[in-house]
Amino acid sequence: MAVTETTVKDACAAAKHAAVDLARADTTTKDRALERIAELLEERTDEIGEANAADLADERAQGLSTALRDRLTLTAERIAGIADGVRAVLALSDPVGELIEERTLDSGLELRKLRVPLGVVAVVYEARPNVTIDCAALCIKSGNAIVLRGSSYAQRSNAALAGIVAEGLEAAGLPADGVQLIAGGREDLAELATQEGVVDLVIPRGGEGLKDALKAVATVPVMYAAAGNCHVYVHSDADLEMARQVAYNAKVDRPGVCNSAETLLVNADVAAKLLPKLLGELHGAGVELVGDERARSVAGATPVGEASDSDWDTEYLDLKMVVGVVDSLDEAVEHVNRHGTGHSEAIITSSGDSADAFTGGVDAAAVYVNASTRFTDGFVFGMGAEIGNSTQKLHARGPIGMRELTTTKYVLTGNGQVR
Repeated sequence: MAVTETTVKDACAAAKHAAVDLARADTTTKDRALERIAELLEERTDEIGEANAADLADERAQGLSTALRDRLTLTAERIAGIADGVRAVLALSDPVGELIEERTLDSGLELRKLRVPLGVVAVVYEARPNVTIDCAALCIKSGNAIVLRGSSYAQRSNAALAGIVAEGLEAAGLPADGVQLIAGGREDLAELATQEGVVDLVIPRGGEGLKDALKAVATVPVMYAAAGNCHVYVHSDADLEMARQVAYNAKVDRPGVCNSAETLLVNADVAAKLLPKLLGELHGAGVELVGDERARSVAGATPVGEASDSDWDTEYLDLKMVVGVVDSLDEAVEHVNRHGTGHSEAIITSSGDSADAFTGGVDAAAVYVNASTRFTDGFVFGMGAEIGNSTQKLHARGPIGMRELTTTKYVLTGNGQVR
């Protein structure tokens, strides 16, 4: 599939037409499309790899950070993992038609509240071509058509993957127009976000710049899969070896993803015991460290720069971390709520009361006790995949899976009642 030469309006209209058939499709048909998509991913690994290699070699990708290039890269192992993700979605229960409520009204009408597809979901994302398949699989299983607007950095990779989705849909007797891939500048983004009556939901996956650009123009409902300025807080009673392992993993495992930790907060009672070794290990892994005065004073031989005001609010998506020392759990909670983005936060503590105070006080979609923030992921949560992580409170929060791509419909059956 080449990136469409049609207008954004025409692509969205085609998706809207296809959405009717997708909404009516039974589970067997949708699963057949997903199985074919998984098979094609495996059969065409080399072809996908060649498209991805061309994207990586393109001058548009040359200036990307190491972390962003990692997000852009599709290895054979990662393509196999994407196929596994499609089959994981296939194995999940179909949410469409789920009976949420059933009762008889005083009028004698039989009321049923059912789960139904949203219709047309548009996803705007940056340099992660695996998102093309993850989002398409979730939309197909939940009976939605999808419009994809990926990054120019991944144009060839996205086209190869979207073409596989279209072919899988056709193989199952579903309309290939159920997946649309568009490209363009900010003017096309504005057009996509104003397709009222055609696009039912826009989900942006990207930084604050993308979020602000959509906020300025969108007339279609938007569910923000927002930035992840995530924190790890080490309380005074923490197991320090556990704290060291969790904090290291949360930062170093995959620094270019939204659930990696950007800020480390340490209680003053344990800062001098924990930080010299932990900061040394982070520095040894290539992490650039900045911190407040108290963190720098106990860093030992590890170089730690002076943190600016903006550092505390920055999602680095790279091997950089800001470190602070706080005097209490309440101060940590206040700091997280002031600077965090509501994505994922963690506390390391041996106290149930402290854990409850942190999880109850922090305003975030996911809060961890004695575990890394890196687990916030729809696949890990048993959703098969995710379109993103919502930091909003309406209509969904946390990983956006199939159920978050549905709405409800009331069906009422009578025997001639009039009012």
